[in-house]
Amino acid sequence: MSDEKSWQLLEKVVLAGVQEQRRARRWGIFFKALTLLYLFVALAMFSPLMDFEKQAARTENHTALIEVRGMIADKEEASADNIVTSLRAAFEDSKTRGVVLRINSPGGSPVQSSYVYNEIRRLRAEHPQIKVYAVITDLGASGAYYIASAADQIYADKSSLVGSIGVTASGFGFVGVMEKLGVDRRIYTSGEHKAFLDPFQPQKEDETIFWQGVLDTTHRQFIDSVRQGRGERLKVEGHPELFSGLIWSGEQALALGLIDAYGNASSVAREVIGEKEIVDYTVRESPFDRFAKRIGASVAQNLALWMGFQGPALR
Repeated sequence: MSDEKSWQLLEKVVLAGVQEQRRARRWGIFFKALTLLYLFVALAMFSPLMDFEKQAARTENHTALIEVRGMIADKEEASADNIVTSLRAAFEDSKTRGVVLRINSPGGSPVQSSYVYNEIRRLRAEHPQIKVYAVITDLGASGAYYIASAADQIYADKSSLVGSIGVTASGFGFVGVMEKLGVDRRIYTSGEHKAFLDPFQPQKEDETIFWQGVLDTTHRQFIDSVRQGRGERLKVEGHPELFSGLIWSGEQALALGLIDAYGNASSVAREVIGEKEIVDYTVRESPFDRFAKRIGASVAQNLALWMGFQGPALR
């Protein structure tokens, strides 16, 4: 056999081995993806059962706990939808004897905060036998305090940070930088003030006054809600700075009537509500959602590899 034929035969054997390895790898990826898909479906079916078992376990009287943690904004953990869903579930449970909102938040959207505030007051009116207690841990500021003020009572630690009853809106102005760079801003609008918040054009006095009016209106709504929620407990007389946006320690907040007493979720459940058993009603990502996020990209990548869509590689 000539050397050329020998090399051709060797090349065929090597190529056949490589192809067999590729087939084996693709089938391996396929079965792994199939296993992950099976686990994915099984978890999706099991999650409702877990929720059902959790509901079935609530056979005793208890204190309902709802966490308000982080930024209050749409699509965040502390969104109005999540908090309101948690509140409704807690109030609808016949074994709930009181609700604790455990708050650790710098605030956020006034719209989201107002939505939660109004829902707390509505639920309190519908279920007068169930009291709501806000418990501020590290921080209950701005929109978070807006929500807390709807509760029957507010508790905090001496060192908690409470208040910040104010409204802010900020941005940047790049007009001077553009002038130095020799860049012209070209913007076309239908409406005299359509682009009044554009950071690339100079501020106009009438628009600044208008925007300040919007902030002042929102601030007034905030103050009115806090006054309505806290009533005569607020020490407004002699403290004009109460609604200035300043933030206070828990000790100062108690003296100003921003909170009612010192306490934490456990002490309120045990000593105020009288039910030390705490059931968490906080809406969180389900195990199914977390699982989906973790494996979704991996499954897609493995399926793509199995189907032959491979990116560049060193060979």
